[in-house]
Amino acid sequence: MNCCFCGPVKNCGPYLLKVFENIEKMASLFQDYSIIIYYDNSNDNTLEVLKEYQIKNPKLLFYVNNNPLSPYRTHNIANARNFCLKYIRYNIQQFPFFIMMDFDDVNCKEVNIEPLRRALCSNNWDGLSFNSSPAYYDIWALSLYPYCFSYNHFNDNFNYHGIIKDYIMSKLNSLKPGQLLACISSFNGLSIYRTNKFLDTYYDGRVRSDLFSKKLLDTHAKAQKSRNLVYKDYGHIKGRFEDCEHRAFHQMARKKSGARIMISPDVLFN
Repeated sequence: MNCCFCGPVKNCGPYLLKVFENIEKMASLFQDYSIIIYYDNSNDNTLEVLKEYQIKNPKLLFYVNNNPLSPYRTHNIANARNFCLKYIRYNIQQFPFFIMMDFDDVNCKEVNIEPLRRALCSNNWDGLSFNSSPAYYDIWALSLYPYCFSYNHFNDNFNYHGIIKDYIMSKLNSLKPGQLLACISSFNGLSIYRTNKFLDTYYDGRVRSDLFSKKLLDTHAKAQKSRNLVYKDYGHIKGRFEDCEHRAFHQMARKKSGARIMISPDVLFN
């Protein structure tokens, strides 16, 4: 039972060694592992840290990209994650599991591998993310009924960020022991996947409302007291052209292979 840990890296120099330490702890749950990183041109010592760690641990492979392919941040991140996916699919017999993760401050806390160990002993998920302390934070990647799409693409998004955050915490806190929360999309900095359920999907940082039925979009609009999708310019994110890349990835897997996207109430990083 092997696993590939992967993801994009840019300006993560201060966090990488602790993240790698956490990966090594999680990797102890598998027979073997690899780390695949897509490096984007950084302004800090990220590349130097990668090179030094690779000498210590040759299980790390990384690709160096110095030229962004798009002016849009989410498009570039999606491209990086898809690069990792391509490697995993090419080596599918080697990696029945993969963990897509961020390599920044989110995952450089102390890791508690017991929630991951328990998850590997169950068969009630295909994609699984975890809760975080002091609260679940990644509301942008989250699609949880009735908030089925992106909260940023409906009215009053800043207020609803807090409302949805309270909503998911209430749902997670109400679960029975061993129970998971079903959703449309979630990430929260790290998710583990059964590779065979994600062979016909890809990350897409565009606004992919076409992947969602009118009923789901109308349900979210009603919940967020909005009539239609809205497209705001947030400065670093252009709402007309960008959405969280995880949403399309998860929704395609749900539609094409019936993937069960779940959230564990357990905290992986304290």
